Amino acid sequence: MKRILVPTDFSEHAEDALKVAAQIAKRNNSEIIILHMLELPHQANDAILGGISIPESMLFMKKANEMLDEVSAKPYLDGLEVTEIVKMDKPIHGIIQISKDHDVDLIVMGSHGSSGVEELLIGSNTEKVVRNSEIPVLVIKENISNFNATNIVFASDFSEEAKKPFEKLLNFAKFFDSKIHLVNICTPNSFKPTHVAEKAINEFVDQFSITNYTAQTYNDTNIEKGIINFSNKINADIIGMCTHGRTGFAHFFNGSISEGLVNHAVKPVITLKI
Repeated sequence: MKRILVPTDFSEHAEDALKVAAQIAKRNNSEIIILHMLELPHQANDAILGGISIPESMLFMKKANEMLDEVSAKPYLDGLEVTEIVKMDKPIHGIIQISKDHDVDLIVMGSHGSSGVEELLIGSNTEKVVRNSEIPVLVIKENISNFNATNIVFASDFSEEAKKPFEKLLNFAKFFDSKIHLVNICTPNSFKPTHVAEKAINEFVDQFSITNYTAQTYNDTNIEKGIINFSNKINADIIGMCTHGRTGFAHFFNGSISEGLVNHAVKPVITLKI
């Protein structure tokens, strides 16, 4: 794991993510890239409002760089290679582009989540990055002074399309010598007999060289609640999930369990694009 990208808006949640990224980086000797997206109001030329002038834009840029310098000087980053980037762009597009340009291995983001009408109509920037990123995204919801990944839950239907995301999870897990808990969530709307679920998991596992794992089925009223309740039951450190990255109407009508977990789970969530 060579490079970890941490987008920041200088909030408490963003600092929670940076603290976790620092702990991961020290364990793996990784570089941290701290990114601030500067989305100025009325960036485009506007015949009525006139937009933001160049001197004003430079002032915003100067202030953002000063704030990044303060963040990079935090004691918990001591001894780490830290790169600062300020980019003028829409947050989602800029984060995705920087992650590609710098060959990032992991994005770590803070999130306070959302619910109700806000979740339905807007969603968070973190949720949108989860939906669009080809790179694994680790979402941190609270301050974690001693981050570890001893126990990782991987919830899936264990179909063929889950193979590529699971390989990414294995790469992440090997840095922490993690135990992976494979779970199929059985609900009234997605019922599978136990022998069918077990067969699917066993055939899936046989495709990988993995020994430190458990495999089981967990029953609940819906998949999201099942993942959260199972994770609490085994005291998991991280929840791992695949995401299809649906957008537009497909996303609106189908929803996303991964994005729901990003909004509602307290435990860290790592999402892996199918």
